[in-house]
Amino acid sequence: MDQREKDLLEKHKENDPELRSLWEDHILYSKQVDKLESKSFRTPTEEQTLKQLKKQKLEGKTKMMEILDRLKKLEA
Repeated sequence: MDQREKDLLEKHKENDPELRSLWEDHILYSKQVDKLESKSFRTPTEEQTLKQLKKQKLEGKTKMMEILDRLKKLEA
């Protein structure tokens, strides 16, 4: 995410509940992924959880970027 996208996110997340929710989820998933990745050993269940979290994080970021792309076009 570049600086312009971060600026748009900060500007619009308070007025756009979907964007705010996607950003909050992204932060939550990032923390959970980091926590699991920092473990020296992961159980099979933790490996599966890690894969699922990464998938959810990517899906959310894709939706967030679509919204930010629309906002960029509106402000251009």
